Order: sequence, then structure tokens, then C-alpha cells
Amino acid sequence: MQTALLLIDVQESFPQRPYWSQTGADAFLAHVNALVDGAQAHGIPIVRVFHTDGPQTPDNPFAHGSPFIRPLAGLAPFEAALTIEKHRHSALVGTPLAQWLTANGIRRVIVAGIRTEQCCETTTRHASDEGWEVDFVGDATLTFDMTTPAGRTLAAAEIRERTETVLVNRFATLATVDEALARAR
Repeated sequence: MQTALLLIDVQESFPQRPYWSQTGADAFLAHVNALVDGAQAHGIPIVRVFHTDGPQTPDNPFAHGSPFIRPLAGLAPFEAALTIEKHRHSALVGTPLAQWLTANGIRRVIVAGIRTEQCCETTTRHASDEGWEVDFVGDATLTFDMTTPAGRTLAAAEIRERTETVLVNRFATLATVDEALARAR
């Protein structure tokens, strides 16, 4: 089965946000780079997804044309089979991604990137609902602590666990880097 790696929003825009934390970022990059290296070694196409939205102002690191719409520092270099900009949480909304996947015979996608519970989860659910098999590599996703409406701090690890819990066996197969690459071969 033909597989593609969707590398979602691994971009310099995030370190510009006040919620950015280096906690977990190094391990995340190590896992993402292992996915990229493995994908390149096995001829798995990599789709680079950048998130752009909000006002076209110099202080918005997600604005189209911002100098921060570029790969996150430390991300291994690769030649993308497709690069898209998305303006919604799902990489399949308002982009040519679905057409590209279909035209290239892709039936399984590997999801990795930033943020675990937002763009990675939403793309996973959407891809599953549209008929693609999805491998969700939680180790290769990154998120940040959040405050609940009740005022409790929800740790990034808890958010990832919650995301994996709602995705597993419904929308995705949870996979390690090695498992996702092995399934793609």
C-alpha cells in the first residue's frame, strides 16, 4: 500500500508564540527527523504542510509571507513531494492535498507535526473519515501545556495521551517511528 508522510506545521512560527516551550521539543525533533530520514531512505513521499492565518501584520508569525513560515530550526532537510499552506486545522481543507494523495495512489498517511491535539488530530480524523488509513506517531507530535476552562493546567503529556486515546482504533493506528516506517514498506 502506497504511503505518504504528512509533516504538519513543523515551522518557526511556533517558537514566536508565548506558549512555546522547549520542553519536549528536542525529543520531538529527534522523532520527526527519524521519520524524515526513514521516509527518504525508503522512497516514501513527504508532504510539507505550513499553517498560515490571521492578520497580515509584522507581529503575526503565521501570516502568509511571514519570515517564520519556514521549517523549524533543527528539522532535517528534505525535498518535499508537495508543499502546501493551509488556513484551517485539517490539512485537507482548502488545499490540494486530497487530490494529490488520490492522484499518487496514496492509501495510508503517517501523521506527525505540531500541535498534537489541533492540526495533527484534526487532519487524522478528516483523513480517516475520507477513507485513508492513518498512522498517528504521537512521539513525532508536539504540543504545549494548556489551561482548562476550570483553570487547571493540563500538561502537554496529558493532552497527547487524551489525543491518542480518542484516535486509537477509531481514526488511526498508533505507531512508533519504526512501526510507521515498517508498515509503509
